[in-house]
Amino acid sequence: MQGFPGGTPDAQQLQATMLAIEQACSLIQVHMNPSEAEKVLSSLHSSLMPYQACRFILETSLMPNARFQAAGAIGDAAIREWGILADENKRSLILYCLNYVMEHAGSPDGYVQSKVSAVAARLLKRGWLEFPDQEKGAIFFEVEQSIRGMHGPNRQFAGINFLETLVSEFSPSTASSMGLPKEFHEQCQWSLEVKFLKDFYFWAQAAVFNTADQILNSNVTLPEEKACSAALRLMLQILSWSFKPTLLHENSDAKINSGLRSDAINLKKFERSLVKPGSSWTDILISSAHTTWILNFYTTLRQKYSYDTLWGDSPIAVSCRQLIVQLCSLAGAVFPNDNGDAQVEHFMHILSAVILWIEPPNVIAESIRSGGSESEFIDGCHALLSVASLTSSSLFDNLLKSIRQYGTINLLSALTSEAVKSVLDNHNEEETWGSDALDILLETWNVILGGNKSCLIVTGNLLRSIEVLGLSYLEADADKSPMSADGALAASSLFKIIVESHLKAAADSAFEDSDDAEYFHVSVSKRDEQLALYALIARAAADTTIPFLEQLFSERFARLSQRDIEKDPTRTLEELYWLLLITSHVLTDSGEGETLLIPEALQAGFPNVVEVGQHPVVTLSWSIINFSRQCLDPGIRGRYFSPRLMEAVIWFLARWVATYLVPLDVSREIDNMGKHGSQHSRKLLNSFAWDNNQGELVLDFVVLISMVALTTYQGEIELQTLTCQKLLASVVRRKHTCAYVVQLDSWRDLTRAFASGCSLFSLSGRLQRSLAETLACAASCIKDPEASVQYLRDLMGPVAGCLLENASRSDLKSVAHQPDVIYMVCCLLERLRGAARATQPRTQKVLFEMGHTAMKSLLTLLEVYKNQSEVVYMILKFVVDFIDGQAVFLDGKETSVLMSFCLRLLQIYSSHNIGKVMLSLSSTLRCESQSEKYKDLRALLRLLTNICSKDLVGFLSDSNIEGSPDIAEVIYVGLDIVTPLISLDLLKYPKLSRDYFILMSHLLEVYPEKVAHLNRDAFGRIIGSLEFGLRNQDGDVVERCLTAVNALASYHFKERLGGRGGISSQLMESEGSNDKLHESISSHFLRLLLQLLLFEDFRMELAGSAADALLPLLLCEQELYQRLVHELLGKQHNPTVKSRLAVAFHNLTSSNNLSSTLDRPNRQKFRKNLRAFLGEVSGFMQIK
Repeated sequence: MQGFPGGTPDAQQLQATMLAIEQACSLIQVHMNPSEAEKVLSSLHSSLMPYQACRFILETSLMPNARFQAAGAIGDAAIREWGILADENKRSLILYCLNYVMEHAGSPDGYVQSKVSAVAARLLKRGWLEFPDQEKGAIFFEVEQSIRGMHGPNRQFAGINFLETLVSEFSPSTASSMGLPKEFHEQCQWSLEVKFLKDFYFWAQAAVFNTADQILNSNVTLPEEKACSAALRLMLQILSWSFKPTLLHENSDAKINSGLRSDAINLKKFERSLVKPGSSWTDILISSAHTTWILNFYTTLRQKYSYDTLWGDSPIAVSCRQLIVQLCSLAGAVFPNDNGDAQVEHFMHILSAVILWIEPPNVIAESIRSGGSESEFIDGCHALLSVASLTSSSLFDNLLKSIRQYGTINLLSALTSEAVKSVLDNHNEEETWGSDALDILLETWNVILGGNKSCLIVTGNLLRSIEVLGLSYLEADADKSPMSADGALAASSLFKIIVESHLKAAADSAFEDSDDAEYFHVSVSKRDEQLALYALIARAAADTTIPFLEQLFSERFARLSQRDIEKDPTRTLEELYWLLLITSHVLTDSGEGETLLIPEALQAGFPNVVEVGQHPVVTLSWSIINFSRQCLDPGIRGRYFSPRLMEAVIWFLARWVATYLVPLDVSREIDNMGKHGSQHSRKLLNSFAWDNNQGELVLDFVVLISMVALTTYQGEIELQTLTCQKLLASVVRRKHTCAYVVQLDSWRDLTRAFASGCSLFSLSGRLQRSLAETLACAASCIKDPEASVQYLRDLMGPVAGCLLENASRSDLKSVAHQPDVIYMVCCLLERLRGAARATQPRTQKVLFEMGHTAMKSLLTLLEVYKNQSEVVYMILKFVVDFIDGQAVFLDGKETSVLMSFCLRLLQIYSSHNIGKVMLSLSSTLRCESQSEKYKDLRALLRLLTNICSKDLVGFLSDSNIEGSPDIAEVIYVGLDIVTPLISLDLLKYPKLSRDYFILMSHLLEVYPEKVAHLNRDAFGRIIGSLEFGLRNQDGDVVERCLTAVNALASYHFKERLGGRGGISSQLMESEGSNDKLHESISSHFLRLLLQLLLFEDFRMELAGSAADALLPLLLCEQELYQRLVHELLGKQHNPTVKSRLAVAFHNLTSSNNLSSTLDRPNRQKFRKNLRAFLGEVSGFMQIK
């Protein structure tokens, strides 16, 4: 082929290369000597100008794998050498690959053709911005002819497959890496969309039209069917394109009034997105009745193969259905400006065809259970979800009424019922269709019920802000269209079926001992997500579903009360367990760390209720709370309240307290908002929990049940975790409940048990810490500052005192290593750590006092437990958290005390070589769990990082306290301990590596002058680790290292500018051309960064950080930079490369009026220069 690159081929050399590649492929296939085989294949991919050899292999070899490798090598080499290929070479490679694909279209080795096609697409994209549109059009003309069937079905399929690959290559999410900036890919994407994408769709559409008659009239599988399936896939792929936004019609308000949504609902969970190609696509998608034709085509095919229950899984059926589902997501200006009529008609046409896939639900479900295909049913559910995402609930419901006597919501209800039954009947089996369908259908309910808006959260002055905007409490969520009476009835019926089905499943699982019984486990996130969606359905008909739940719960509660002692209550308890879970979701919303409002559907759902005792939400709430109170009776607790049931009780109480113990000012604000029919019901719900001191009684019960859970159910980690981290935390986190609870006798009993008792020492260390943090946080809610301080002293004083007592024992060394003593010390340290994490402005002083009291004891314990890594780790972690909490509050004196303590701590640690790791042992680490031996090392890194934090810097400089240690002194004592232990092997472990480089970047930013005066060994270790980090695979680590180099080089430049030495005295040993040489640090990093940028796989997203590090290096080492550039240009034998490289280096340091400063504007200019430089040289500088 004219213009094919690579020079005149040597026949013998070509033959030898082919044999070597074939032999390597054979070895890999039989798993013999794979490393050597990989080297052979890699040499082909990385060799200079391998095109003639690859062409010879493609045209001559009988081994498909060898041809596959040759195709890949052409692509890799062309991308790498793009900058030195002539325009004629580039076009020749693309045309050769396309011709090869067409000529071998009938080959059985389809994966080879797909690879060659992918190479053609990749190269075409690489030259997309270089080639004129006329040349692209000439290439696509031949492809179009093949797609239209001019050269037979095989070439038709090959042409369609090429366009599939091309569209994938131009799509950002599936584009291959080319080492080019993001802007290049965006320009290519925009150009293809505007100039060619619609043509591609039209050609694929023509291919489907041209093959349809043959497929419909034939009784055998034809090659045309394969081409038709591929064309349908291409159409789907194009409609999945991320189109650039276009202007909406001016009458978008009219569309909203017609029931169409203007907001985009995110369905990425199901890989669905809105299709908005714009008005230029109206003719091909809307005016041409394209959708109707596709629907009729599929329906006709479906009727033709109605005898074949598995036809629904055939490629053509799947492709056609998925295209139909994607057409459901059409939106925006593609529809004419007709008040939304065309879009509504579009949905009705699709729904009239899709209904055949999913109706009647019970018959289709039975067919699937009997072995039929479920794919059509699943796709039908997807279609409903897509339509629901673009319509209001009323329009969605009405779409089906034109062809059926019931609405779409009734159909959705019936479908969901079948899916729920399938899941519960088969949850132990491998069948997943019911679960897949249920996920889609529940998300559809979520969309039509506005689930993404139903959880209104009060943050700050949200209610007041709504008033300022002139909105009522109801109007804040007014864009949700109300559900019709029929829809509410359907939701009510569905919810009752859901509850009854799950209650039966729960009862049936009562005596199961297998792991499958964990299907009902409270903490499973999938389960919570499903229950939350069930709750939305319940709230849509709250006036019937809430009384239904109350009736069911009361019946089960009464059944327990009336049960004879001889009868086994297990089935009833399982039902109560599930009812507690679903009721907690129906009555409350989740919202970690936020103040929740009562769900809007419940506030607005009972406008006719006037008596608090008659409100279903109130009666259901008190029914469950009264049931929960029974656990305080030891006898009843022993018979009925298993740990699992207690988990559900605690879970319910945590959510209920956070929702219904509403601040009284919220109730008053609701009173002040406009008058509505449901206003009285709202007031009832927002105030009933506090009526007649009920709120205080509930809080008292919460504390009592917490004590029971923490002391009676020993070893039940899940239950105790829920108690500490959910229930008690929810009470303390909210100031209005915390202010009440701290006044309760039960709370004082809990704090006394914690401070002085022994019962809570059975909790795990993590829970000791969590409980201490919760109890200490409550101090901030005590209004009297003196009482708050006294509360903390009473709470934590005994803990610090106990630690001091243990550390002061005369026989400490003899008893210290007894298990019970170690356990006690660890518990006390965890409690101190928890309190340290609760530091707040009002409590900082007393908590610092607590920490100060414990400092001497901690140093003593560190001496004694030098060989107990667990205790050492606990001490270090306490100090880390203590400094983290105190840093922003400390004055000069307190900082001095803390730094003196840290210095002594590090000195003791160092003197005993605690954590000393033999470098020979570090290489034996094989997994993350083994590296936990080094967690004290990680704790030290975090300790030094906290000390180095800018929150501490500056305090000591303002306080001339004699003898106070410099913060830098403390840090460098720590570094002297840490850096010898950090081997390059250890830095391969992500957690340790990340902590280390966070410290290094922070350290060099804050104290660069200190680094300059480190001894040679310590300095060399830091520089060596930075060099290692720059080649790390973790982008965050590389960015941290670039930040560190930037800080060091900037300091050096500024020092030299001021006539000082900077880091000139520090030299680095490097490999020279003849022998080892010594060079400055700035010279060393300049060489290293240029090597990374020019010759290694550098990530373009790090170009900004690289520019920041490179600029001060260039300013410091201008002579070296010029010499390196001159040497590099001298090595280039290709005149074109040499010329382009010289221009690129010149522009790097002279474009955009770059100056010799490090101010922000100049750094921004250099960032632009470096990005342009990398884009220019990436096509030819990585040639080996």
